[in-house]
Amino acid sequence: MKRNSPFRAPRRAFNSPLDGDGREAAVNNVENARDVAEETLDPGDWSDVQALSHRIVDDSIAYLRDIGRRPVWQEMPPEVKTFFEASLPRSPAPLAEVYREVAENVMPYPMGNIHPRFWSWYMGAGNFTGALADFLAAVQGSNLGGGNHAAALLDGQVVNWCKQMIGFPASASGTLVSGGSMSNLIALTVARNVKAGVDVREEGVASIDKPLRFYGSDQAHSCHRKALEALGLGNRALRRIPTDRDLRIDIPALKKAIAEDRAGGFHPACVIATAGTVNTGAIDDLEALARLAAEEDLWLHVDGCIGALMAIAPKNGHRVACIEHADSIALDPHKWLHAPFEVGCVLIRDASAHRDTFAVTPEYLESTPRGLASAAWLHEYGLQTTRGFRALKVWMALKEHGVEKFGRLIDQNIAQAAFLSRLIRNEPLLELVAPTSINIVCFRFRPKGVDGESLKALNIEIMLRLQELGTAALSDTTVHGEHCLRVAINNHRTRREDLRLLVDEAVRLGRHISGA
Repeated sequence: MKRNSPFRAPRRAFNSPLDGDGREAAVNNVENARDVAEETLDPGDWSDVQALSHRIVDDSIAYLRDIGRRPVWQEMPPEVKTFFEASLPRSPAPLAEVYREVAENVMPYPMGNIHPRFWSWYMGAGNFTGALADFLAAVQGSNLGGGNHAAALLDGQVVNWCKQMIGFPASASGTLVSGGSMSNLIALTVARNVKAGVDVREEGVASIDKPLRFYGSDQAHSCHRKALEALGLGNRALRRIPTDRDLRIDIPALKKAIAEDRAGGFHPACVIATAGTVNTGAIDDLEALARLAAEEDLWLHVDGCIGALMAIAPKNGHRVACIEHADSIALDPHKWLHAPFEVGCVLIRDASAHRDTFAVTPEYLESTPRGLASAAWLHEYGLQTTRGFRALKVWMALKEHGVEKFGRLIDQNIAQAAFLSRLIRNEPLLELVAPTSINIVCFRFRPKGVDGESLKALNIEIMLRLQELGTAALSDTTVHGEHCLRVAINNHRTRREDLRLLVDEAVRLGRHISGA
């Protein structure tokens, strides 16, 4: 029996302008324009492209299947770096040759974040279904600015699923964006406009009567500074509040700062809570901040790009209890949902405030009663009019695995971080520098008699050699004045033997470098 193509649309009556008289007219037009050579980017022979495409898929499966046997990262040799200095191509090359160049010069030298021993920064590890989804999204080629088509409806469905995962009401709004930085910017823009007391869109920030103040901990992500600068409020509008010994925002210090600002003629507008700091994974007291925001009439924004999705984890969901009381939340499906880069999401409780912050309807985007423009425009909820079809890779992976599996994978990473912390505590030459809250471990190699800048240089050298050997990718940071190495376990491919290898190699390299 002949298999129906999944791309085949339902049959219906359709009179093409190239049927009958229309086809004859088209032929006549071609006869009248023989000297015009019309071109296309489609191949002349689809069978060649089909064969190469099958080869690329086979190579990609092998690439992921064997990823643990490859170096996490490796330095590009000079001849490879020279390859990227070639000038603009002006004549065509066979697609097979183009792919060969990619296979030889690009694929062997990745950042490494899909590798089971990549723990440098907080990044998801991707998944093959998501990669297939990105391919299908690119083939369909839809622009997600909005409109009456399937991709736009699927985009909205994924946003609704994010609301369900976090516990936000169905009446809330949201939009998919590039990642956490843009999610936070969108949310803080809505907060600014709601709390400004004037029509900022028409009058600008100069019309605000009292300067606005936003509050976040001294562990908040740097994107918040960028956001307030971009919003015209300036870096000084973001007041950094000290943290307690668990690296959570100090609530009494926050209350004091708010009172000082009111007395000083400022307008306290927004508290930025962090559900998982980038340095250590610390989670602010969301329940206490929700109460404080209500008492002080502040917008409560939660930067949950690291930890918000713990809400779906059966063993760790309690860590982000009360996140659903926020006015806005930023989260990243390309982290703990492991969607291939890039896709972030921002949720706004007040859908009207969200749309009022961004909606513009020029004459060429007016809605129509029927047809392609008869549905809501998604671009009215953010800065991009042109938007890629990011939702499909999230949708397909959630459909394939179910949200409960992603919750278990979050629990798995948190358990792995606890396991690594135990290994470090049991090794006399290693020490934990900060409490392990969720899945980020901060430690260092510390032999007797080495301290200060020498200790920092020693640990940086261990980190660099681990990278150069292709063994593991770590990053380094400073927590309360103490330099350390940082392991962010946000990877569904990581296994406990990988963590044992890290400890063994860190100790071996540390001893070799220091003579300990």
